[in-house]
Amino acid sequence: MTERTPVDLWFDPFCPFAWMTSRWLLEVEKVRPVEPRWHIMSLNILNEDKDIPDTYREMIAKAIGPVRVVAAVQEKYDSETVGRLYTELGVRFHNQGRVKQLDTLRETVEEALEAAGLDRSFADAMDSEDYDESLRASHDDGINRVGQEVGTPVIAVGDVAFFGPVISPAPKGEEAGRLWDGVHAVAGFDGFFELKRSRTRPPIFD
Repeated sequence: MTERTPVDLWFDPFCPFAWMTSRWLLEVEKVRPVEPRWHIMSLNILNEDKDIPDTYREMIAKAIGPVRVVAAVQEKYDSETVGRLYTELGVRFHNQGRVKQLDTLRETVEEALEAAGLDRSFADAMDSEDYDESLRASHDDGINRVGQEVGTPVIAVGDVAFFGPVISPAPKGEEAGRLWDGVHAVAGFDGFFELKRSRTRPPIFD
């Protein structure tokens, strides 16, 4: 049996492009010997000292609630459970377009918890600071690998870490595998830092 390569991904469930990258990574898992491992990070922490529009700051301030819930689950369960919850949150936030329905945020989180086979009471973490220390530790573990100039998602393979890839839509099957081959190859060069173009389309969800 081929040994699988661990691939660590840090995400904020509110981020649509992290969601796209995560769906791509799950496709890669089907065609390449990789093992996705899921970790929480926070857009709120990432932008706490940055000059950003008030509307965006208001949104990510609300986003800390689901992030805290994932941090609570991450502290108690394994990566597979975290990934399962992320899938249920992401489907509701992004595919169903509920990410902007902040007035029903707790209801959405509770639905996702139940669908992931977890207790709805984890939603209590939304309004608690009990998991903020472990959340920040997880966030820092990811972002310190790539620097403060980037955001979510962060992917790491061994000692190599990078931001992205930012993709839309997420490729499927062997296309996903070929993208992985390229991303992994360029990220393996110690002196390689950036390859970028302006986005010309929004996230395209299945």
